[in-house]
Amino acid sequence: MARIAVIGAGTGAMAAAARLAVAGHRVVVYERTETYGGAVRRFTRDGFSFDTGPGLLPLPAVYRDLFVKTGKEPLEACVDLVQVDPSARHLFADGTEAPLPNASRAGVVSALDAALGAGAGGRWGDFLVRARETWDRARRPLLEEPLWPDWPVLGEREPYPAVPHKRLLRTRRAGTLAEIGAWELRDPRLAALLESDALAHGLDPRTTPASAAVLPYLEHAFGTWYVRGGMRELARALYERCLARRVEFVFGAEVTGIVEKDGRAAGVELSGGDGEGTVMAADHVVAGVAPAVLDRLVPGAAAVRAAGEVAPQGAMPSRLTVLLALRGGRPEGTAHRTVVHTTDREGELDRLFGPAPGIPSVPTVTVLRPDDPALVPDSGHEAVTLTVTVPSGQAVSASGVDRILDAAERAVPGLGERVLWREARTPADVAEETGAVGGAVPAPALAAAGGRLLHPSNSTRIPGLFTVGGWSHPGGGLPHAGMSGALVAGLIVEGPDFRGSQ
Repeated sequence: MARIAVIGAGTGAMAAAARLAVAGHRVVVYERTETYGGAVRRFTRDGFSFDTGPGLLPLPAVYRDLFVKTGKEPLEACVDLVQVDPSARHLFADGTEAPLPNASRAGVVSALDAALGAGAGGRWGDFLVRARETWDRARRPLLEEPLWPDWPVLGEREPYPAVPHKRLLRTRRAGTLAEIGAWELRDPRLAALLESDALAHGLDPRTTPASAAVLPYLEHAFGTWYVRGGMRELARALYERCLARRVEFVFGAEVTGIVEKDGRAAGVELSGGDGEGTVMAADHVVAGVAPAVLDRLVPGAAAVRAAGEVAPQGAMPSRLTVLLALRGGRPEGTAHRTVVHTTDREGELDRLFGPAPGIPSVPTVTVLRPDDPALVPDSGHEAVTLTVTVPSGQAVSASGVDRILDAAERAVPGLGERVLWREARTPADVAEETGAVGGAVPAPALAAAGGRLLHPSNSTRIPGLFTVGGWSHPGGGLPHAGMSGALVAGLIVEGPDFRGSQ
């Protein structure tokens, strides 16, 4: 039985802790804040409750697998997991509206034909076929296996199938999402639909590789899910599963250093909490922290990453979440999620990813309106969450929040008159909860683009030190965090010959 110290109680770290405990190891999690969940938090006030991190769960199979392999109770016995249908209602710049059914390619094709005109659904359906081929090519090496030393192959190889486009006697192939939209979908509304997933992850579709086609494919193939009571309930269930497997948690204990002995990780140094000023010995250390935090924990942290290995991603955007307590109940038939697309696409992208980043004057807004009595004081009120992508480190003014509410009025008519109070959760709040510089939010790992959108390996040059969570392989998002936990547990339990999850 090995002693394992886990730094941080985010979802990826807890996923690793639960699997390692089941394998017979003694696991202790050290968390600098007073609660678990990382970015998966909850805000409550006056009987209203809101998720401040992810609001929906794609690819629930990752957590089904985790719960099956760490105990007798499956995921559905621990949380009330429900499919969201329609998956999303899209409001496009020209006023067109398209509600898309959940996990139904044929249903989506029909809905798009009805909303956008004959042929639109067929073009989207053909794109999904190519996106599935991209998923089949990239899934295992990108998500289910450790990042091997030959990772540059992932950066060089574009898994999105080539579709030749002729123009002026030249043959071109789409290399970015924006080019897929322009050359293959040939409708600005379909292009906006394609690009909205990338934008939600803080990616510029003009430079994001075509391999990002897997992002909308995941939603269409595996569905979109919600946990009743809010996504914080998933973190709660994972925390309780860890406790049931005898994982120990120490809250309010900030790790200030990773101890090395005889050339390998040998424990953690604590400041605060019950173990102030002490060193806790361990045979393995699992760091579920952002790169800047790891840099502080290991002197010369850049040397931790093997020569030629993927470097941490540069500054990623953050998110601004506006929580709205509304008078008046949720109207029957309201979509759980509505995406209000910007009326100025180029202006939004230039503002977000340009030389002087800021909040776009007309942002794309995701509106979540769960049908969940647990989130409101009574049926005469509604809890609504608005989310927009913003630059990391962005200060948010009241006028900036006003612009977001103005955009959301397209989805919620009369919104301004219904607001009892509002609470803005800014990049500074994300930074406080996660330790990421500027509140940056990591994107999922993607192939191609020279490896620019890959994440550092879960193993490091220091034997016994591993990284887990959104800032390491295979990247950000709840499913990817769960996958990283499985990979780290496999590397520790089975050793460096571990070939990936099955």
